Amino acid sequence: MQARRQEERSAATRHVLLEATVACLVDLGYTGTTSAAVAEKAGLSRGAQLHHFGTRDQLVVAAVEYLAQKRLRRVREALADLSPATPQGAKRSRSRIEPQEAALGLLAEALSGPLYAATLELWVAARSHPDLRAQLIPAEERVNEELAQICRTYVTDDPVTIRLTLDLLLGRGVSGLLTSHPGHRQEQVLAAWAQLLRGRPSHD
Repeated sequence: MQARRQEERSAATRHVLLEATVACLVDLGYTGTTSAAVAEKAGLSRGAQLHHFGTRDQLVVAAVEYLAQKRLRRVREALADLSPATPQGAKRSRSRIEPQEAALGLLAEALSGPLYAATLELWVAARSHPDLRAQLIPAEERVNEELAQICRTYVTDDPVTIRLTLDLLLGRGVSGLLTSHPGHRQEQVLAAWAQLLRGRPSHD
């Protein structure tokens, strides 16, 4: 029982630290997300932070992956009641089209906005920080696999168009950071992409 309570306290502390790190990344950027800033935001000592995450880079990478998984969990929950995308080559009805476009919209939302900008800051910083890059790449690979799985289930099962879809959504997220895409324009772009996907041949 004592061990279980200790695990629960440890998990709660990690959660507070990760949430505080995400908030710092959004408000202060990667450079401003120092150990001291995170500890102050979390209301914890720096010793507590070091106990759970040995370095700042370990903490920020864990926070970005935590954030991505949290957003993708919301996407999966929102899509849970929808029918999967129609298999390649099968006859499609309007009811089958709707989950595909809904999935694209939810993924586009997850890959945009201030929280997405915090992730991009880390990518840029990793370009000139080999240690950070070494830690970030495995985390990003896990997130990309989650994204690809959602695409396989709700958008397309073709590996080429899965990659093209994710590249489109990631690019839209970047281009919308300075000037937000109007909602109706975003819907038009995603609907047009869904239509293209429905007519695209499979790549085995």
